[in-house]
Amino acid sequence: MKIAFVFPGQGSQYVGMAKEFIETFEESRNVFTTASELLGFDIAQLCMHGPAEKLNLTENTQPAILTASLAILRPLEKNGIAADAVAGHSLGEYTAVTAAGGLDLKDAVTLVHKRGRYMQEAVPEGTGLMAAIIGMEREDVEKTCLEAAKNGIVAPANYNAPGQIVIAGEKKAVEAAIDLANAGGAKMVVPLKVSVPSHSPMMKEAGLKLARELEEVTINDLRIPIVNNADAKFLKKASDLRPSLTKQISSPLYWEDAIRNMADEGFDTFVEIGPGKVLTGLVKRILKDAKVLNVEDRKSLENALSSLGVT
Repeated sequence: MKIAFVFPGQGSQYVGMAKEFIETFEESRNVFTTASELLGFDIAQLCMHGPAEKLNLTENTQPAILTASLAILRPLEKNGIAADAVAGHSLGEYTAVTAAGGLDLKDAVTLVHKRGRYMQEAVPEGTGLMAAIIGMEREDVEKTCLEAAKNGIVAPANYNAPGQIVIAGEKKAVEAAIDLANAGGAKMVVPLKVSVPSHSPMMKEAGLKLARELEEVTINDLRIPIVNNADAKFLKKASDLRPSLTKQISSPLYWEDAIRNMADEGFDTFVEIGPGKVLTGLVKRILKDAKVLNVEDRKSLENALSSLGVT
């Protein structure tokens, strides 16, 4: 068994996430205590009780998901479950780097709080858009974006799974791409309820700000490799992580490629750690024969421990 831990990104949050871990495990509470002290507000209360409007603010969502995911990870670690590699979807890449020893918890929480703010500031409300295109080949989506780019910035943002690609950019150009995709045979096109066009050229300013922040924190070589978003490559060196984390904010996210590359290296077991089951679903679509587990509450924790041989 070769195990990969994978960590979710923005959009997986919900009111009540990590509640059972906060109430049950001291090591999980300690993660939230540290994060709350840094952020200046009680992030455990926000995760457990909301309100949703505050939790869904990008600058709150990002540290909330990272903190919840790391808190959920702690009981797995305490039970001796270790990964051979990690990966994270967008924001989740910061969680993955932290889980693999690259970032201190305090630096990670501070970074993603700023990341969320920089992303929100980079694009005025209502001017950006993202949409998921279902049932089109990668090359067809890319051609669609090129044609729609006559109307402004639009490009593939997330190569999530076979037949599931997210595009992002300026609202007018993305709407043009939606029309073209519908006319071009897409099974479904779904505009996403996000105000920030992540992983698009519109995030370059946010990337520049983030690069300066990354220069100010200590990043260590990883204990185990991460397969990164921007290139779907295995990385361990701190010198590779800084440019990778900077690049991913304004470049396409190659999730499908990352999972396939892990499978090519013998990874057969994937454990999604954090709120929701988005990555569980994506990995199952990419690798039909892999063992895929998720851990987000006590029941799923017990199931994962049992499946991984802990009694």
